[in-house]
Amino acid sequence: MKVILFALMGLFVGPLWAQTPAPQQAAVYIISPANGDVVSSPVTVRFGLSGMGVAPAGVEKESTGHHHLLIDTGIPSLDQPVPADDHHKHFGGGQTEIVLELSAGEHSLQLLMADHMHVPHSPAITSEVVVFTVK
Repeated sequence: MKVILFALMGLFVGPLWAQTPAPQQAAVYIISPANGDVVSSPVTVRFGLSGMGVAPAGVEKESTGHHHLLIDTGIPSLDQPVPADDHHKHFGGGQTEIVLELSAGEHSLQLLMADHMHVPHSPAITSEVVVFTVK
């Protein structure tokens, strides 16, 4: 009975996490490595951002967000906080690069911006997927 009640409440209350509007013209991109690169591990990944600012997690400031790096995975649910695991790296301190130890083989990277609560903006601000090989 309680499960049904909570399910019905969800229909009327709406999503648990409100999405922050994305600034117009905001763009995020991976500076390095480049698509098609062959690199050695450890790999330095550098992020780029235009049309908005970077603010640490927990700091609610208009037209800002922080980076999340998606490693060998797709875009997570856009109406909930980005997961935190080996495939979803959070940069809640406002960092714009990381050095990753990656196994030999093909890997993919993508950036996703999120607000002070780690919830992606609406519409989502994502980079192109970068595919590269670690030798």
